[in-house]
Amino acid sequence: MIIDNHTMDPEEELAELEQDSEEEEDEEMSELSDGELQEAFAQGRLKPGMNVMVDKPKKCANSVEALKQCLADFHRDLPWVERLDLTNLPAENVLEKVEGKEPKTRKAEINADNDFEREMFFYRQAQATVLQALPLLNKHSIATKRPDDYFAEMAKSDQQMQKIRKKLIAKQTIIERSEKAKQLREQRKFGKKVQIEVMQKRQKEKKAMMSAVKKYQKGMTDKLDFLEGDKKKPGKDNQDSKKPMQKRGPNSKRKFKDQKFGFGGKKSGTKWNTKESFNDVSGFRAKVAHAKGPKGGKRGNKNKRPGKTVRKKMKNRS
Repeated sequence: MIIDNHTMDPEEELAELEQDSEEEEDEEMSELSDGELQEAFAQGRLKPGMNVMVDKPKKCANSVEALKQCLADFHRDLPWVERLDLTNLPAENVLEKVEGKEPKTRKAEINADNDFEREMFFYRQAQATVLQALPLLNKHSIATKRPDDYFAEMAKSDQQMQKIRKKLIAKQTIIERSEKAKQLREQRKFGKKVQIEVMQKRQKEKKAMMSAVKKYQKGMTDKLDFLEGDKKKPGKDNQDSKKPMQKRGPNSKRKFKDQKFGFGGKKSGTKWNTKESFNDVSGFRAKVAHAKGPKGGKRGNKNKRPGKTVRKKMKNRS
């Protein structure tokens, strides 16, 4: 933009206005349709030949009086309560003061590329502004704290907040379900471990009981403590386990089998008749031998039911 210090004459202004009007007419003509262009050419408003639009350099004018007038229009001598503007340096950095460093209070001393230093500068400047603005606001009787019954409209509508609440509740339920499933998996693992331990303990007790039963059958012990199970005292069990095993002899089952089957030796031919057994007739029974009793050597049934044909004849007679 080129600014000229000299003022324009009225003739120059008129020439510029005419030029602007011609340019506007040319633009209007360019937007016309073919029929309208033909009518304009017949009326002599268009010159024959190629019409080419050329951008002419814009003449700039420096109207000092108009600029001053604009500045006067912008300027408003309003009180501070209406403007609420403050210009101040940042507050002191306590850490730098304790460490003995020189505080950086100018913008030139702050490295703009260092995000931490830049943000800390803005933060301390805001602190200083608050410390300066609060007394001024209190002086002009402007409340700086929100009353207890203050009602402010939310930035988001109730429908949007309900959607957000539902989404948060859904996320929370998903997290709770995953935690519950995790606990159930842990409980199953622990329960399976306890179940395995219980089964092993039962198998061990069963094995011990079967061994105790076998020992009792073989006559190696005459105690039946293994039938009591967990009721027996651990002290006595330990004392009995320390004592040496004493063989007491065969038990009643073994004695019965020995009496029935003997102690071994020859078994075949034991029931053969001998001269003594042939002459011994003390066990002879004549009724059984000559079959003088009921048929088949069995006692008859006095109340024996008659056959089918007999019963049918008896029924016909009646």
